[in-house]
Amino acid sequence: MSYSPSLSSGYTFAKNRSLFISPQSGMCSFCTEDCAGTCEIAQAAVLGAQTVYPMTTGNNQIASEKDYPLDFSHFNINGRVFGALGAAENCEQATIFNVNLERTYGTFHPVKMTMPVMLPALIKLNWQDYFAGAAMAGVTCVIGEDARNNEPNLQIKNGQVTDFPLLGEALDCFRQYDRGYGQIVLQCNMDDDRVGVPKIALQKYGAEAIEIKFGQAAKGTQPVKRVKDIDTAIKRQELGDLVHPDPQDPAIRKAYNEGTCPNFHTYGRLPLWSEESIVTHIEKLRAWGAKNIYFKMAGYDRADIERVLRLGCLAEVDMITFDGAGGGSGYSPSKMMNEWSLPTVCLEDVVVRLCTQLKAEGAILPAIVMTGGFASEDQVFKGLAYGNGFVQGIGLCRASMAAAMTSKKIGEQIKSGNVPAGFKPYGTTIEEIFSDLPDLRALYGTKANGFSTGAIGVFSYLNKIAFGLKHFAALNRKFDLGLVNTSDLIPLTAEARALMKNEWFVPAIGATAD
Repeated sequence: MSYSPSLSSGYTFAKNRSLFISPQSGMCSFCTEDCAGTCEIAQAAVLGAQTVYPMTTGNNQIASEKDYPLDFSHFNINGRVFGALGAAENCEQATIFNVNLERTYGTFHPVKMTMPVMLPALIKLNWQDYFAGAAMAGVTCVIGEDARNNEPNLQIKNGQVTDFPLLGEALDCFRQYDRGYGQIVLQCNMDDDRVGVPKIALQKYGAEAIEIKFGQAAKGTQPVKRVKDIDTAIKRQELGDLVHPDPQDPAIRKAYNEGTCPNFHTYGRLPLWSEESIVTHIEKLRAWGAKNIYFKMAGYDRADIERVLRLGCLAEVDMITFDGAGGGSGYSPSKMMNEWSLPTVCLEDVVVRLCTQLKAEGAILPAIVMTGGFASEDQVFKGLAYGNGFVQGIGLCRASMAAAMTSKKIGEQIKSGNVPAGFKPYGTTIEEIFSDLPDLRALYGTKANGFSTGAIGVFSYLNKIAFGLKHFAALNRKFDLGLVNTSDLIPLTAEARALMKNEWFVPAIGATAD
């Protein structure tokens, strides 16, 4: 059998013509010259190198289509009927309403969250409600890298950003609803750093936290974007982008005028930190006013994961988010989304074992967050339990954005009098249909009735996650979610049992096992 998809895909719109597939190649087993050209090979034959990336980039979310041989579905949740940890052992106190979900993290400046959930980096689609809903729910959220590319009014002078109004708008989406829980963080990559985005964010727009990006599990490199002509290539170069080939090269200009110039592409610079350079950079960020420092890391080689963890301890960062395979974005190579990185549960296993080792060495660890394919409360509970006390939060990225987009759309339909059929039994108005509005009014007063339905949707979705987590915690008689561990999980398969016993990662020939 093959775990990889065929050469059909939702994010390329490619389709295999035949029902009969060669499992190893993903091609139709019967390939004919009469085919109209619908599969990924046909796309590549016409559209070339650009088909490395999804053909559906835009107002969409995109994720891996690979059916990984091990994920959190290989575990069930345990349950207990005696005792009460974290609450008085009586029926009046040991209830789901008394389950403590709050988390606090931070090396120098503590940050409280209402629940062990955060919204990882995004700056596309309905990002306004994504950030606003995070503030309403009381959790941390992150503005994605390269936000400057979304800014039509970006001003750069002498290679440094001097005006970035969109950044202030993004920060305000959270700050206007801030109720003392969570934090909005700006993620920066190497290109952002080179043009001074962190400095202006901290000193001009009042950002308080920066996330340094090492990678994400769908995109371990940086994106390549095709540039339509030499004038655009020059403009991108003037904004600080790497452009290949160099549009300022006289030979390239000549070739372009003669019609023999290859395509222009921009490329994001790769993170190439060392212990010394990262510490120096973080010292600068703190001098500029950063209260909290975050890392974003993917499922690279185990040695790289350990090095990033040790860097986090050395630089006293506040949180490291580890992103496992299964997620994606419109700027991730299609096959990279499917075929690289550790599946989330396997990445978490590596991280937890390394954290255990570092703790034994006396290291003070940052908060650890796992993300990559989580969408429901059972998955969040399993992720926290597998974390054995080291994982303090789960990232809900694509799911939270789905909540932001769909609830905004549904709200627009309700206001226009076109109530979707599935919601007609609940009423005809926003106040009647959006069921968790009373909880928002309890926090913000009646002005909550006027909140964007997209933000209400994010709050309601996270409210559902929190309510479900309380049920699973009470099921295990643990009334503080910080008490959950692997004893609250039941491995269902040989693969799950092998992972828990540290027998799943088989070293390569010539490698030394741990």
